[in-house]
Amino acid sequence: MKRRDFLKTVTGAAAGAAIPGPAIWSAAKADARSETLLIVSESGPNNLDIHGVGTNVPGYEVSWNCYDRLITHEMKTGANGVPYYDRDKFKPELAEDMNVGDMSVTFKLKKKATFHDGAPVTAKDVKWSLDRAVSVGGFPTFQMSAGSLTKPEQFVIVDDNTVRVDFAKKDRLTIPDLAVIVPCIVNSELVKKSATEKDPWGLEYTKQNTAGSGAYQVKSWTAGTEVVMERNENWVGGPIPKIKRVIWRMVPQSGNRRALLERGDADISYDLPNKDFVELKDSGKLNIVSTPYSNGVQYIGMNVTQPPFDNPKVRQAVAYALPYQKIMDAVLFGLAKPMFGGTGATEVAWPQPHKFNTDIAKAKALLAEAGYPNGFETTLSFDLGFAGVNEPLCILVQESLGQIGIKTTINKIPGANWRTELNKKVLPLYTNVFSGWLDYPEYFFIWCYSGKNSIFNTMSYKSPEMDKFINGAVDAAAIGDTPTYDKDVRGFVDLAYADIPRIPLYQPYVNVAMQKNVSGYQYWFHRRLDYRALVKA
Repeated sequence: MKRRDFLKTVTGAAAGAAIPGPAIWSAAKADARSETLLIVSESGPNNLDIHGVGTNVPGYEVSWNCYDRLITHEMKTGANGVPYYDRDKFKPELAEDMNVGDMSVTFKLKKKATFHDGAPVTAKDVKWSLDRAVSVGGFPTFQMSAGSLTKPEQFVIVDDNTVRVDFAKKDRLTIPDLAVIVPCIVNSELVKKSATEKDPWGLEYTKQNTAGSGAYQVKSWTAGTEVVMERNENWVGGPIPKIKRVIWRMVPQSGNRRALLERGDADISYDLPNKDFVELKDSGKLNIVSTPYSNGVQYIGMNVTQPPFDNPKVRQAVAYALPYQKIMDAVLFGLAKPMFGGTGATEVAWPQPHKFNTDIAKAKALLAEAGYPNGFETTLSFDLGFAGVNEPLCILVQESLGQIGIKTTINKIPGANWRTELNKKVLPLYTNVFSGWLDYPEYFFIWCYSGKNSIFNTMSYKSPEMDKFINGAVDAAAIGDTPTYDKDVRGFVDLAYADIPRIPLYQPYVNVAMQKNVSGYQYWFHRRLDYRALVKA
């Protein structure tokens, strides 16, 4: 995209959001430019509501910035010097204070809190929103259940300004679970106007419109093209952000995104190919920040309910055939933490490396033992919304599996459809990323390996022994029984690597490229941008 064409589109975006006057980049509008953040990324949201069906990862970014939660995390300084959320420390956001009792927690709401339309935020809105999260089904409801929040009866209106959350049982994940993106507070009266018998929670309305009290509000959204957000001048969840307007443009070609950054036309981007991040860091013209995903891995998954991946020896053969080091070198350029070739000594930690390494001879022998001496044919699927990493990774995997007779057809699934297709649990072989929002090993395993079979247990893996380890760790953590907890964590990691329904490749890094005049970047568990802390000089 040529500079002048890009500037035209940005000016058009500004016009669409009812921003008067000349292009925001003119010298006369220096102030406006310093208050406007231009983000470029490969893909954008497919839904503005975190409670929506199949909402993709970019959708999380909208929800985080446009809705409030009762509480949020304190920040600390991460290993790379970047502000990093503190998993164990919380502070009020929409709540004024939080009083934790033995079997409940009570929140007083900030009296001046209002939704974007000016309506006051009341205890009734909080209860309706939390009821919605535990009732709507799918991802939001499973997320709430991970913290033992499962029934509307747990959310009690004390008075117009006070809400109590009753605990189903002692669970150390309950309070942290109230600070993730899902339990956001929605303008219930506004959304109920659009609810129907078939859509009692108004999901069709909130798919296209934000109905929150958060620091930003979506002013316009063209799916696959751009999102324009403006600051909520009446926000009380924290200090008023310095950035007044966010223009988030989808620029599918990574070369174009890089060029826009290098010319200074874009302020920030976070999904360039790793090669570009390495080169941009070396050039020194931009600020490049790399942070490991908290509680996250990129993996190869296999559907264990369907032949041939129902056979553990086939799964082990794939684990020995994968080109781990080639992926690290040729796709990631070293910007990731390897999750292969471990010593075999299990730690009380997650993620941690498995013992597998590339060994084609061993892979062939295992495949023959499994009854597939000549291999087989299958599909290898990936999310096209993150093609920069996924496509070269899948090509390397395809080549490597070909050496043991497994012929794969690469299946490129558009980003807007990826979550929906993955959730059908019919993909035989695929690559995906999962990063647990709460940074505890048992939380990752609840989502990915439990027999409750959440949407992120994409392998449909079930094992009573695994469930016993996971549940044991959850119960031990609740009462501070460290020896039992340590034993159960080691147990579920060992079993995951013995049964190997999914094969971790590496712990990815969140790489963010910013202009030198942009500061305030914070790393959050959801890995998306928090506009509220960003500043542009």
